[in-house]
Amino acid sequence: MNQDTRNLISFIAVAVILFTAYNFFVLAPKQKQLEAQQRATAAAQQAGGPQAPGAAAPDFKTRAQGLAQSRRVIIDTPSLEGSIALTGAQFDDLFLKQYKTDVTKDAVPVEVLRPRGTRYAYFASLGWVAPNLPGVPTDDSLWTVTSGNVLTPTTPVTLTYAGAPGLTFTRTIAVDDKFMFTVTDQVANAGAAPVTLTPYGSVQRQDIPPTLGKNNIVHEGAIGILGKELKEEKYGKWKKDGSKDFDPGPGWFGVTDKYWMTVLIPPTGESVKANTRVTTLSNVDVYSASYTAAQAVTVAPGKAVTQVTHIFAGAKTVPMLNAYKKSLGVTRFDDAVDWGFMMPVTKPMFFLMDWFYHHITLGGVGNVGIAILLLTLTIRIVTFPLALPGYEMGVKMRKVQPLMKELQEKYKSDPQTLQKETMALYGREKINPITGCLPSLLPIPIFYSLTKLFTVTILIWHAPFFGWIHDLSARDPTTVLNLFGLIPWDPAKTPVIGPFLDGSLHIGAWPLAYGLVTWMSMSMTPTGGMDPTQQQVMKLMPVFFTFILAQYTVGLLIYWTFSGIFTIVQQYVLMRRYKSPNPIDDFIARLQGKAPAAG
Repeated sequence: MNQDTRNLISFIAVAVILFTAYNFFVLAPKQKQLEAQQRATAAAQQAGGPQAPGAAAPDFKTRAQGLAQSRRVIIDTPSLEGSIALTGAQFDDLFLKQYKTDVTKDAVPVEVLRPRGTRYAYFASLGWVAPNLPGVPTDDSLWTVTSGNVLTPTTPVTLTYAGAPGLTFTRTIAVDDKFMFTVTDQVANAGAAPVTLTPYGSVQRQDIPPTLGKNNIVHEGAIGILGKELKEEKYGKWKKDGSKDFDPGPGWFGVTDKYWMTVLIPPTGESVKANTRVTTLSNVDVYSASYTAAQAVTVAPGKAVTQVTHIFAGAKTVPMLNAYKKSLGVTRFDDAVDWGFMMPVTKPMFFLMDWFYHHITLGGVGNVGIAILLLTLTIRIVTFPLALPGYEMGVKMRKVQPLMKELQEKYKSDPQTLQKETMALYGREKINPITGCLPSLLPIPIFYSLTKLFTVTILIWHAPFFGWIHDLSARDPTTVLNLFGLIPWDPAKTPVIGPFLDGSLHIGAWPLAYGLVTWMSMSMTPTGGMDPTQQQVMKLMPVFFTFILAQYTVGLLIYWTFSGIFTIVQQYVLMRRYKSPNPIDDFIARLQGKAPAAG
């Protein structure tokens, strides 16, 4: 074995060991802590109190107390429930009816917005800036309801404010049956002099829950399109920068989480100056994503001006974002989903899976798991012509393994002659080892794109599959440690070592199926060009990958398991075609009491 080979083997071994150790001692405990925080957050939301254990302080109000600070207009739609505070006419109380915090029957609706003064307050405001004009409504101004009592898709509400001399501010709020509010602001000037005002909008979070900003795969923080450019500011960088101004441009701006988003959409084509700010008030970090119109508005005496702004607050479902993009002209609205740098691959995969989900149903009901299987089949069919030369080369290399072993034995003390004779053998058999590497390189962009897809798209969130899988976006809930639930013992609750047992040692049924399929596929891969050390490393790879990928979403494991089955079928067909010995035929021969094929 030459020095380059030793270095390669050493690098692979060290990399796998380091990755496994990092996953075991760092990622697994963090994931356990994150899940505990999420459960605490959901429980606190249901109780109406502070959202994190030990986070409450005397100056933090409960949710109920925060709501009681202002008179309110109720929101009641097929998708939303909550209220609008008449103090400041703020959008600060919103839940998503169709999305729950977990998959249990007692789960509460997902909270999107939260009143001022509570822990992790989160709200959106619209208004006017006029530095030299007294009486313009602020976040503390009390508006009056002049029509409508409950905001529904068929009953808008109208608010008024008459603070400034001669000026009347009228706000009409409408909502559709999804997550889009339409806010029509009118300023009427009954005075004797013209007035100049600048529209503004702001989405504000007063501190962020511990469950946010921890996922490196998904963007969470400020987001928007200004001009034609996507602007993003993760929470960590947002706080580090303190303040940041963006170049003016039309578009939209706000704050996004993994699945939920609150953004403001100024009138189509109107240029705005957006900025992000972090300020600290009473030991609370206040994150603000705001904008002001690039051009002020002048209201002549006896005249009125109208400004129409949209507020999106809800789930980032791609078909709905695309529908708003078309109906309202919202530029690149579907890019609110973090597709990643492999967007040209990730997006088509999503739309294909979404099409399968909506059109291939079981009993009239879509099943995301079935959509994943159909996506797997489609990807394998599309990539097969690219992978076929590599598979064929692999089969040829496996077929000449006996000859390779003879050469290695014959010239084991003469590396130069061994290399020369090996190249000659490859020439006679028309083997190109580089071509054989293509099947191992092709899955890399697919793996990244699918990891991104199954992490950021809400389609698989809380989506069930068959059997014990109730959430395709989570890891497999079963574990081999209690024989997949047959033993009445929860390893996670074991004193001291519970976090470790529920971390990297949590190996479910689907990870084991994936490991078995990967082992079978690798056993059908030629190893004639490898020395014994390399072959041992290859045999260990399925074990390492089983432990590593067991912590990924089960939807991704389902994909790779079925993809591996297709790979085995392809390898088997090619081996039969080239009359190459293979483990499947050897196994069948043993069952029949026959000797395995030579080779």
